[in-house]
Amino acid sequence: MNKILNLREMPESDPLLKKSDYIVLISILNILIFLFLYVFRHLDDNRLTSWSWVFKPEDVPLFFLILAGALLSAYPLSLFSIRIEKPRLLLFSASFIAAILFFSEPEVIVDASRYFIQAKHLEIYGMGHFVSEWGKSIRAWTDLPLVPAIYGIIFRYFGESRLYVQILNAFLFSFTLLLTYGIGEILWDEETGFTAGMALLGMPYLYTQVPLMLVDIPAMFFLSLSVLTFLRGLERGGAWTVLSSLSLILAFFSKYSIWAMLSVHALIFLLFFFRGDIQRSLILKRGAAVFLIALIFAGVAISVKYDIVSRQLGLLNEYQKPGLKRWTESYLSTFLFQVHPFISVAALFSLYAALKKRDMRFIVISCLPLLLFLLEIKRIRYSIPVFPFLALMSAYGIRRIAPKEIRRYLVFCVALTSFALSAFIYLPFLKNMSEVNLRDAGAFLDSTDAEIAEVITLPSESGVINSAVSVPLLDIHTNKKIIYKYEPPAVPQEMISELPLRFTWEYRNPPFYHNGDEGSARGSMLVVIKSEQGQALPDNILSRTENMRFIKAFDLSTGVFSYNTVVMIYR
Repeated sequence: MNKILNLREMPESDPLLKKSDYIVLISILNILIFLFLYVFRHLDDNRLTSWSWVFKPEDVPLFFLILAGALLSAYPLSLFSIRIEKPRLLLFSASFIAAILFFSEPEVIVDASRYFIQAKHLEIYGMGHFVSEWGKSIRAWTDLPLVPAIYGIIFRYFGESRLYVQILNAFLFSFTLLLTYGIGEILWDEETGFTAGMALLGMPYLYTQVPLMLVDIPAMFFLSLSVLTFLRGLERGGAWTVLSSLSLILAFFSKYSIWAMLSVHALIFLLFFFRGDIQRSLILKRGAAVFLIALIFAGVAISVKYDIVSRQLGLLNEYQKPGLKRWTESYLSTFLFQVHPFISVAALFSLYAALKKRDMRFIVISCLPLLLFLLEIKRIRYSIPVFPFLALMSAYGIRRIAPKEIRRYLVFCVALTSFALSAFIYLPFLKNMSEVNLRDAGAFLDSTDAEIAEVITLPSESGVINSAVSVPLLDIHTNKKIIYKYEPPAVPQEMISELPLRFTWEYRNPPFYHNGDEGSARGSMLVVIKSEQGQALPDNILSRTENMRFIKAFDLSTGVFSYNTVVMIYR
């Protein structure tokens, strides 16, 4: 292992040839690893972008051709990056442009319906209503209010457009790379920070999450921000102490699963306290100030909404926690298929390297990835906030490789091949999911002169999901006034309580979908959302459509998932 990783031991007679040998070796290994993963793609049990689903046989030759092109591009780009004077600008611009290319992805995860409804409440009724009614008339499920409130503010002051949310999430994604860079720079050096930022681009699954109206990308950003500002706060004090407290509060209110991850701040405090290069009294004052301000604010907020938060915590403990053991994705899937294997291998090697050097700073970046295994968290969406720290572990391991040209080539290989996988394999698959029918139907409605769209949903034949949540997902993609008369399905509560998508069955129609003028609704567009292409219309809907003109059907589907959204439009 040392002979492979320590290139400083190479003979000086022909160092350039040796470097080229290692570049060829890395390239061949990269192609072989992807080939190996493709052959054993049935082992990938990811619930969204499993390799057993996303690859079509006709895609394989083209993909490996694209992969070869990515590897050929990696070497000149890696040499260019060594000479660039503003590595942060390179990380930000590359990641932001990459994120934009995924904006055409539809809302493929139904959780977006919750966040959209919450955000639309703020847009229509204002912040005061949102704060007072959150958890009451605004059903909060197991969500915290920060991210839906941010989306709502965007809707209220910039317009109700999914594009604005996507731009925000692209910025947060790119800024997370800069925060990862900053953490690596503070703990070690700029090279570690840059390598970690590039490694974060080597996680194909991440690209698919940026365009979605979810909370995972913002939660990843806020957690990384809280860690970086806390490091600065302990080092420098002053304004950084206030900024650290604010960042900690934002992370706290972004997602419940972040709460356990905030334990990293205690380890950072202990590291600085016992390191000895700053007076312990200063570290104690700065750390106490950060924690005290954050605890006071969080304590007041929780006390105001205590009944709601306690119910949510009870639901997390009684339903979500045991549910995570049933609705799992394997570590093999997450760390070999959805994260580039080179990153995972380098992260494992970093454990050995840090132990050998007795580097206590390594605890800061390793504790959160290790927490995933300790708590047996096997859903990749719950792991997303930890990915920057996995990237830092990987960077720490890669830093043991010399010279610099080889390290840069390795991380550019990882980033470019991962992007190629996500852009040319994942994205086409996601754009063929039936949720694209809602996006296209929304765009079609916007192209008409109708002011109102009345929506009717047919029950899901699979029974895994309440089709009512398709209405907000359609609303995300259209500016038309949506009218929806919701009739709760007659499903026993004991059956609902065990379903993985239980929140969809507890859907309550928001007031902005109500309308008293039925005639007005019937005089415009009628949108019927079915769960299958051949699903028959009930008699009452058939009678409604007899005197209407059928306009258009949207029925694209991958054929993989049990629930589909087929949209039929009448006028």
